[in-house]
Amino acid sequence: MTVIVKICGQRTSEHALAAANGGADMIGMIFALGRRQITPEVAKEIVQSVRKDRNNPPKMVGVFVNAPAADVNRIAAECALDMIQLSGGEPWSYCSQIKVPVIKVIHIDESGAGEGGFVKLANTCQEATIRGYTIHLESGADRMPGGTGKTFDWSIAERLSQHFKFLLAGGLTPGTVSEAIHTAHPWGVDVSSGVETDGVKDIAKIEAFIKAAKGA
Repeated sequence: MTVIVKICGQRTSEHALAAANGGADMIGMIFALGRRQITPEVAKEIVQSVRKDRNNPPKMVGVFVNAPAADVNRIAAECALDMIQLSGGEPWSYCSQIKVPVIKVIHIDESGAGEGGFVKLANTCQEATIRGYTIHLESGADRMPGGTGKTFDWSIAERLSQHFKFLLAGGLTPGTVSEAIHTAHPWGVDVSSGVETDGVKDIAKIEAFIKAAKGA
């Protein structure tokens, strides 16, 4: 099965269109504080540009961190977002208030390698699955809105892949994504900083990442 590819941290229509035309399945836009944060007005322009350009556009995803649920739902409606990614410590009671499909980030740290930590992770993944949320695994170190840009122990993800489907994120690049897919067996992969040059999305890297991921 070909993996799902999400290109996150989009700030311009040009780069979002490059991702869409390259075969990305999801495009992420960050509304949380940080250098990749965009306004709803810009996000709406990006969404409209991508949907106007393609008959079968990627899913448009808004990334939030511990924002009021009412604000998340308002922005999702204003920008016509397909999904919401919750990257903070939002409890299940909060997630249930979101009115569009949810991607729930589960942060993994070194404790996940131990049996007790793994059981806890598996239980969290099970709860997310029961609730119908898409699981997103990334490093728990130095948490930042939209991702840390750091890898975690992929063997943990490989064990989880035997029971759950998930998006894998953290430190992926065009050069490492194939190895990550063969090692961790994710349902999909997510990248932001790995397709940037000097903090700006790089179209050549976006295209190379998608090609490598789909080819794996």
